[in-house]
Amino acid sequence: MKKNYKELLNQITTFVFDVDGVLTDGSVLVTTEGEMLRKMNVKDGYALKTALQKGYNICIISGGTNEGVKTRLQGLGITDIYLGAHHKQDPLDEYLDIHNIDPNSVLYMGDDIPDVHPMKMVALATAPQNAVAEVKAISDYVSHKNGGDGCVRDIVEQVLKVRGDWNDNYSSKND
Repeated sequence: MKKNYKELLNQITTFVFDVDGVLTDGSVLVTTEGEMLRKMNVKDGYALKTALQKGYNICIISGGTNEGVKTRLQGLGITDIYLGAHHKQDPLDEYLDIHNIDPNSVLYMGDDIPDVHPMKMVALATAPQNAVAEVKAISDYVSHKNGGDGCVRDIVEQVLKVRGDWNDNYSSKND
């Protein structure tokens, strides 16, 4: 029986995200020079920065190796980035061990078969709306948003709101 994901939101202190299909829409644009370009959503970026500022742990685990992706994520303040990870449970185990993080406080969002095993290792397994059927089947929560279209913002905002950490006191004088 699936867990009621809303009951688990309050215990989440750590977010783990895949890149392609989660932080991006899964498309790869290839230039004539062979460079592979990806598109990320700035609303996802805002949510990730906010979570970091509030003291949450964020880890990125991707099978891809695009240095531009790493540069973008580092620009948001994310330091725990594992690229070229085809067996994602290994870097997840390493990350949790290094930082002494209880898997019962971890949320993982993935979209494809390589994410299934690590999703089973954590308290809250989540997926974008356009994830493959196998991932949706094991997810405690499937976002109404697609990968690259705000699914990360969706789940981060839910966790931070439940825990009283969402920036809902925006002042117009900062415009």
